[in-house]
Amino acid sequence: MRPAALDWSVENCTIGRAMEILGERWTVVVLREVFSGVRRFDDMRVRTGVPRQVLTNRLSMLVERGVLRREPYREPGSRPRHEYRLTEMGLDLWPVLVALLGWGDRHLADPEGAPLAVTHRDCGAEVRVALRCAEGHDVTAPRDVVPRPGPGARRRA
Repeated sequence: MRPAALDWSVENCTIGRAMEILGERWTVVVLREVFSGVRRFDDMRVRTGVPRQVLTNRLSMLVERGVLRREPYREPGSRPRHEYRLTEMGLDLWPVLVALLGWGDRHLADPEGAPLAVTHRDCGAEVRVALRCAEGHDVTAPRDVVPRPGPGARRRA
């Protein structure tokens, strides 16, 4: 049987658009660092080992695309520099990173366990991503979801 998805264009796919921004390893690593409170170029470079030019390019792209913003700072006796802060668009990526962390913990962690725990500040419990439909039902399996054309869907020519 022919999948119904073949009738619809993917030219305006928002997953594809998101991956234009996020689809490179170092981009997600940079975001991990900023979410962890590492906001300065040299600190990111030392902590991650990202080559200088790659880090420069990733930070510039994330600023251009509206995920990060530059905030000036100046250490005494030094030239002015920038820290990188998350915008609202960037903050909205938090559940994506938590989902990637959970997937990595389940399938890729060392035998000793995960190297990072994300916990709720108020109670200390582990934070996980959960899927729910708009009516409030938990969605626990991929087969519980049916992909359908959305309001911006376009038929293939």
